[in-house]
Amino acid sequence: MSAIEDCTGFLGTWTLLPASCVHEQGDPPREGQYRIMRQGKNLRFDTSWTDATGERHEISFEARPNGVAMPFDGGGLADALSVTLVSERQLDSTAWLNGKPVMHARRTLSDSGRQMTISQTVNLPDGTSPTNWSTYERVSGP
Repeated sequence: MSAIEDCTGFLGTWTLLPASCVHEQGDPPREGQYRIMRQGKNLRFDTSWTDATGERHEISFEARPNGVAMPFDGGGLADALSVTLVSERQLDSTAWLNGKPVMHARRTLSDSGRQMTISQTVNLPDGTSPTNWSTYERVSGP
């Protein structure tokens, strides 16, 4: 089985469980949705959320889950991105800037595959690395 086929458990639409959020940086969102889908040999990630002030945000990116850092247009925040399938229950991504990791996200599936917990750690210029945790519930499969 290829890495993309092993990602099947992550595919689908997920909705944020706001009460699950623990944020060391910023305020947790009011609501959110996460969608992961297969696009050829790549995974596409579409995330949307409403922040604590009511403002709506969206982010999308695409990457091959092979652990190789590829060029990425992250503005001044990131210039490369890697996605790594660690196991059938763990999918990680790392954003890089000038060869240094600036953000790491870990997506972990529950035993049932009905929930996905995401931890996102940002490496700030001051040397701190705050982490935000959120849990999503599966709305639909691939």
